[in-house]
Amino acid sequence: MAENEQKKRIAIFGSTGSIGTQALDVIRANAQMLEVEILTAQTNAPLLIKQALEFSPNAIVIGDETKYNEVKEALATTSIKVFCGEKALEEAADFDTYDVMLGAIVGFAGLKPTLRAIKKGKVIALANKETLVVAGDIVMQTALENRAPIIPVDSEHSAIFQCLVGESRNPIEKIILTASGGPFLGKKPNFLVNVKRDHALQHPNWNMGAKISIDSATLMNKGLEMIEAKWLFNLQPHQIEVVVHPQSIIHSMVQFEDGSVKAQMGLPDMKLPIQYALGFPERIKNDYPRLNFRKYPSLTFEEPDYKTFRTLGLAIEALKAGGNKACVLNAANEIAVWAFLKNRIGFLDITAVVEQTMEAIPFIAKPTLDEYFESDGEARNFAASVMKM
Repeated sequence: MAENEQKKRIAIFGSTGSIGTQALDVIRANAQMLEVEILTAQTNAPLLIKQALEFSPNAIVIGDETKYNEVKEALATTSIKVFCGEKALEEAADFDTYDVMLGAIVGFAGLKPTLRAIKKGKVIALANKETLVVAGDIVMQTALENRAPIIPVDSEHSAIFQCLVGESRNPIEKIILTASGGPFLGKKPNFLVNVKRDHALQHPNWNMGAKISIDSATLMNKGLEMIEAKWLFNLQPHQIEVVVHPQSIIHSMVQFEDGSVKAQMGLPDMKLPIQYALGFPERIKNDYPRLNFRKYPSLTFEEPDYKTFRTLGLAIEALKAGGNKACVLNAANEIAVWAFLKNRIGFLDITAVVEQTMEAIPFIAKPTLDEYFESDGEARNFAASVMKM
């Protein structure tokens, strides 16, 4: 980095989660070119305080208002501005003082602040796939109108994005999203009916947060990624395929109209796509472990088991239907996964709750933003009622 070149100022929305903490690892290792401007968390006040003391951001937000005094008092001797609540998250996204927003808030809660940042024309490093799953049409149109670049952080979408650099004039025939298959690859319903929380959280390849780990175990994560890919890369449903690749070395592929296929490869480490998004368009040198092909003499691929992992089929149904269907799918899934993590329902019940909710909530072909929020609320209430919560 040149001496007169300013550091990129990063706002991390969701700094205490898996993506947020790994992003701070990236920034810590590249302090000469990246700095923290804003940090936000929902409930993890102790970690947010620790991060704030280390990185000295301009401002922090704790979403849980009951934790405000704890955070405020801990940072009283610093110049860090402390805010709290949902509205403060949106207002922080509206600040002029940062360059890149890393959207790493888990679930639907990430939508409002991300939209605010897009309207400011900020660069969005998007790790929150639900933002596009829920309201992809509105998000991408808003990004286009405000010339706000969206750089995906999900390893699969980062792979597609990287494969497309320099290919703007070459139409995509299809993309192929790779799935590890999760911890239950090859298992059948008679095994899955007895799966417990701790078992489902043990992903074979990736270090991820609880919500995404469960989504990976049900294959819902791959379904959500298909919907996200539709909006990110302006694709039709028939142009998006999923293939199970247990080694997680090829992160995804693009096939062009001449039949050529480009793949992006690397070891399964989320810090790589995070660093790529924060450094784009430059690749930042690092000392992470390198891929040694001799350790992977065989890369294998197989069709997903749609019969056993029916959530993937439900996501494809939502992808094809459009409208508010994916919003309903996501809302029901968030409630069901939360209930499973609290040991209130079984593993296979997640699929049943999502399916029932998708059937119950009225379909809206072209929702407004308010209608997306209404559909989300209705779906959550219905899913909760199904589980008698």
